[in-house]
Amino acid sequence: MQPSSPDRRRLLQLLASGPLLPLSVGAGSSALLAGCLGGGGGSSNATQPTSPAAPSLSRVSFSSMPAPTLAEPAKMASPHVASAMTVQFSDGSQLVHQLAYQPFFVTGDQIPDGQGGQLLAGGYYDINNQPILDNTVTGQTRQFFSDSPDGTSLLAVPGARVPGVKGTPVFAVVQFEYTTWAQDGKTDMYGKLPSPIAVLTLDQDPKTGKLTLMKYHNVDTRAVQGLWITCGASLSPWGTHLSSEEYEPDAFGAASSSQFKAFSKNLYGDETRAKPYHYGHLPEVTVNPDGTGSIKKHYCMGRISHELVQVMPDQRTALMGDDATNGGLFCFVADKEKDLSAGTLYVAKIEGTGLSTLDPQAPAFKLAWIRLGRANSAEIKTLADTLQATDIFERATTDPSDTTFRKVFVGGKAEWLKLKPGMEKAAAFLETHRYAAYVCGSLGFTKMEGTTVNVRDKLAYSALQNCQDSMVVGSSKGYQAGIGINLPAQLKAGAILQHQLSGNLRDSDGASINSEWMPSNSKVLLCGEDLSAADALGNTANPDKVANPDNLKFSEKMRTLFIGEDSGQHVNNFLWAYDVDNKTLARILSVPAGGESTGLHAVDELNGWTYIMSNFQHAGDWGSIHNTVKGTLDPLINQNYKNKFGAAVGYLTTADTQLRLAR
Repeated sequence: MQPSSPDRRRLLQLLASGPLLPLSVGAGSSALLAGCLGGGGGSSNATQPTSPAAPSLSRVSFSSMPAPTLAEPAKMASPHVASAMTVQFSDGSQLVHQLAYQPFFVTGDQIPDGQGGQLLAGGYYDINNQPILDNTVTGQTRQFFSDSPDGTSLLAVPGARVPGVKGTPVFAVVQFEYTTWAQDGKTDMYGKLPSPIAVLTLDQDPKTGKLTLMKYHNVDTRAVQGLWITCGASLSPWGTHLSSEEYEPDAFGAASSSQFKAFSKNLYGDETRAKPYHYGHLPEVTVNPDGTGSIKKHYCMGRISHELVQVMPDQRTALMGDDATNGGLFCFVADKEKDLSAGTLYVAKIEGTGLSTLDPQAPAFKLAWIRLGRANSAEIKTLADTLQATDIFERATTDPSDTTFRKVFVGGKAEWLKLKPGMEKAAAFLETHRYAAYVCGSLGFTKMEGTTVNVRDKLAYSALQNCQDSMVVGSSKGYQAGIGINLPAQLKAGAILQHQLSGNLRDSDGASINSEWMPSNSKVLLCGEDLSAADALGNTANPDKVANPDNLKFSEKMRTLFIGEDSGQHVNNFLWAYDVDNKTLARILSVPAGGESTGLHAVDELNGWTYIMSNFQHAGDWGSIHNTVKGTLDPLINQNYKNKFGAAVGYLTTADTQLRLAR
């Protein structure tokens, strides 16, 4: 029988406050636990005058698992985990946890709505909250649901009370980026449906940390004109879910875009009603104590290809991913803490020779900041309601031979622009990509995806899914000399940038930037490796290195940078753990072949437990690299994930959830 002394209780409470997953151990680990406790006896005398000091947390590390192979096809066709997490303490003791994956649901499942009914997980709704139906197969009409869950936040709400929850109510906010196909398998649905976003009520077992899904709430998005392609997400320091709207619709071409017209038709029942300037912003979701949620959009943070926003510890400075060709590094500094509804927007300009190599040993390059403007959300929303693109810029797609126009690159293509009088603010906040390039920001990155912050070291990280096109000298796809991004050759497998965060900086006008958390210089932290020829499985990037990084999250207590892949170069995409102190990389999860690792969220502590949230998208989305495996894996993925229409939302745990971390 395990000891139950006050010493043991105090130690378990200490362990619960450290970075431990809700992990369980079998009989073989109970002796290890007893060893950590200093023996199996212990005294029940609560008045004992002294007790040994409890050991403190010293390090968390992850073992790296091998990539799955066709020798075990089931592992390639499902989330596969064969890694371990080791928690070390100051007295030399340790806990070793064998990791496993636990889904909450697969999209397309029916989930209780908390009111006696059920909702379709990942289901799509129009502006009136009516289900959007897929009629592409005669006699098999059904509600559309997503195969692409993405950004996820796990959080607690003070005073939460939800009927049916026996343990502690906690919540996850999950957004659904898109769905790939209609059920006929032929009709491309990317970007043609308004993205749903849901609040999950979870019952957290106070003894084991296990999370049980109790309720699914679809957030009403009428107040924000619906949502457009919601991708990565983050948890704000004040406990709200910061969403994203990626690949903002081009206001110059929206009226003739079949994609945007279909989006408007599915949202409003009218293909001309949706306004492009209402999309490409930052939505923020607040979870209520009863497990419902409300949403607002911040129109003043720039209309870019928002991948996600990372708010710094000052609760004012937001570093933003920009998933675009000819993308930029953007920062927003709010006027007030915990309030993103007003502030100043900046774009980085790379100084000197800039980013001319992907060698992690190369020196950092310096950043300057161009002030784009200051605004509040309400005034930009008014402009979005009333303006068209032609009200802001005169635009030509061939050289007008007129020196009053400026040449810029947008999405890999050249344009010539002339700003109309008095339209600086509208351009800065509604045509942010064009205006940032117009004022000479370094708009040359390709697919800058996830961002995250390492508070202790005052560093931030940005993922570059690919380093190609506008980043490569001489490329016809958006390269522009003089902006500080000059790679001699492409690296399709991508890289991760590290930014030093500083204060006392001045902007392009010489004015002080009111933040201590602005990137002042950047360097390459990690790179992938393209292969000269595909390997036997089909990988075109080294499977033992990160390829096409996308989701990034940093854990302060674990001192670990978690990296999720969106790779067309790895047959299976992986979730990695990078130890920033020891510079070691461990593969900890493999998602089903053809799928993307998404929904990453590292939670150091939630009521004494630690979680690594992880989803995946579009399993079995086959490309040419899958030719070797497709025949074997396709039937398995069809069986596991609703003929490829389903995808999982879940988290890392262990196979056995009986470990007690606190009493």
